[in-house]
Amino acid sequence: MKELKLTVYPAIFTKHNDDGEYYVVDFIDLIHCTTYGKTLEEAFYMAQDAMGLFLDTETTFPTPTTDFTNIKLEENQFISFVTIDMDEYRKKYNNKAMKKTLTIPVWLNNLSEKNNINFSQVLQEALKEKLGID
Repeated sequence: MKELKLTVYPAIFTKHNDDGEYYVVDFIDLIHCTTYGKTLEEAFYMAQDAMGLFLDTETTFPTPTTDFTNIKLEENQFISFVTIDMDEYRKKYNNKAMKKTLTIPVWLNNLSEKNNINFSQVLQEALKEKLGID
């Protein structure tokens, strides 16, 4: 079974009632990562998506805040953790192809071509197996 690797960050949810009810979501540790939703459910969904977009190109992530004693909340605010599986997110949304150059022995190339082996497909399958990706 694949190890579950969730990325978790706290966010401040602010309920607004001007111009209809909606929720604004601001991540404490992801500066300028903000979204909103018309309902609480939509706000959580949008928060996951915003977090995925924000972290998609990052190779190292900021350490999430877990001590909230210095954070002052207003009556219409609460803190909740938002989670996302970045591996799954990247698989779903970041599937553009990238050209890679590789080197193999001539005899292996000849035998593979003779047997109509698709090099890209074999490389993808091997990498997924090596990385434990379904």
